[in-house]
Amino acid sequence: MEKANVKDLPALKGKYVFIRADLNVPQDKEDKITDDTRIRASLGTVKHCIGEGARVILCSHLGRPETKGDLKYSLKPVAERIAELLPDVVVKMADDCIGGQVEALKDEMKDGEILVLENIRYYKEETKNDPEFAKKLAKLADYYVNDAFGAAHRAHASTEGIAKHLPAVSGFLMEKEIDFLGGAIANPKRPLTVIIGGKKVADKMPVIDNLLQLADTIIIGGGMTYSFIKAQGGNVGNSIVDDTKLDYCKGVIANAKERGVRIVFSKDTIAADEFSPDAKTKVVDVHKIPDGWEGLDLGPQTIDNIKDAIKDSGTIIWCGPLGVFEFEKFATGTREVAKAIVNTNAITIVGGGDSASAVTNMGLADKFTHISTGGGASLELLEGKVLPGVAALYNKKDKIK
Repeated sequence: MEKANVKDLPALKGKYVFIRADLNVPQDKEDKITDDTRIRASLGTVKHCIGEGARVILCSHLGRPETKGDLKYSLKPVAERIAELLPDVVVKMADDCIGGQVEALKDEMKDGEILVLENIRYYKEETKNDPEFAKKLAKLADYYVNDAFGAAHRAHASTEGIAKHLPAVSGFLMEKEIDFLGGAIANPKRPLTVIIGGKKVADKMPVIDNLLQLADTIIIGGGMTYSFIKAQGGNVGNSIVDDTKLDYCKGVIANAKERGVRIVFSKDTIAADEFSPDAKTKVVDVHKIPDGWEGLDLGPQTIDNIKDAIKDSGTIIWCGPLGVFEFEKFATGTREVAKAIVNTNAITIVGGGDSASAVTNMGLADKFTHISTGGGASLELLEGKVLPGVAALYNKKDKIK
């Protein structure tokens, strides 16, 4: 995981630096950006390069456009926002990401300027990792910087293919992800506690399998709780259950016992008579949920048990919400556990996705050691997989010309 970063590049003045960022931001129906967090997070690497006199070619995807030129997926609003955030920098927007117009704009660039390319996924060649398309992208620059951790698990032309043609290093965001998430897996400060939530067991099986070999304690929460409880003979009422994964759940419990890994399950749950923000609720034993009721949040005894389980941790990795936090009535478990995590002395890491949204919405994001920017990429790293966009980068020991 010792990858070269943007600071390892030789003198950048006058050089063209192709930065693959993650500028995939949410927008409303009028194409106005509703959350510019990803844009702001990408600017550290961009500002470093233009500060060194580089000419930055900025590339990203936005959504999943079906046709080239669909204005709904244009990066023009993103370029405008970057210009607002960097008022002293010349920011230009291309109508394409390859071709004559792009090359003409590139040739006009001066040191310290930025050229934002149009949505890279307007081209099907991007997701197919087409070699010729990657060469056309590489033709635009002297160096390649990958700062899009959220897309690093995809072997696409702008994340992996281009790195075959240019010296390739990580940006500051990518480096942080590698250091924190990779470090937590490779060499954690112990005890290592992993909190795994979310709806479906199937979604987290590879993560559970890998972390069973690494963790000291695993806490199971969220919708997947009820599959594990049913596998142990509990009555879970109408709670979400994957009946095809009950044997898998039994195997996890047996494997953990054999390895000496502590698994913490819910003792009680907030049960509701329907899946609704206005449902009637009651606290019940998680093994005795009445028929017609379903578990939607952690019960008070479970919250206390989780607090006790995490208090002496050296590292805590949290992946997946612990209740239906979208409904305020069922957000208590996720909120209370989040507050307990940040009050420990542990290295605290949130594995992206819904967990990151939850802690951000609760105003706790700045209290965690690290919040991952990549949902799928975070999961694959926690599964122990090699990410193509990371593997393609130069190692620290490589000589960069």
